[in-house]
Amino acid sequence: MGNFFGRLSRVFGGSKEIRLLMLGLDGAGKTTILCYLKSGIFTLVVPTVGFNVESVSFKHVRFDIWDVGGQSHIRPLWRHYFTGAQALVFVIDSGAPDRILEAKEEFLRIVNDPEMANISVLLYANKQDVTNSQTPKEITETLQLTKCLKGRKWMVQPCVAKTGEGVEEGMRWLKENV
Repeated sequence: MGNFFGRLSRVFGGSKEIRLLMLGLDGAGKTTILCYLKSGIFTLVVPTVGFNVESVSFKHVRFDIWDVGGQSHIRPLWRHYFTGAQALVFVIDSGAPDRILEAKEEFLRIVNDPEMANISVLLYANKQDVTNSQTPKEITETLQLTKCLKGRKWMVQPCVAKTGEGVEEGMRWLKENV
């Protein structure tokens, strides 16, 4: 009965809940984005060993965000977090073009997993303030997003996690597309 009232509440303007899985290589800015969403200010963070979970309210939607560490020895465990995810937020360090192919490999492994087959995908092209950072268009081409995400809702959002620039625009897109 409680589930019925929860659905009824969402239909008639109550708060909606969305479970996000935030992944990306180590140092991409996942936790910085999460901390910005939680507090609205830049916070110096340490590398995530394991995962962080935070609930963030944004425009009458509660996002439960699972931020999982991106070190190479943690990545094989990512698949254990896929169950129940309604959207993938993949963070890319746009200022590290030498790691873009590694990011592509991991990204394709995620989106090709059957459990992640039909979810919406937001890619944050983080660190746009870094000289010679890759543009969203370059990231789209390198990751071949139009091909690998065909039939899905997806977007590449440029951002600077340290200042919050572009972060809210990505959340607004998720709110409308999940």
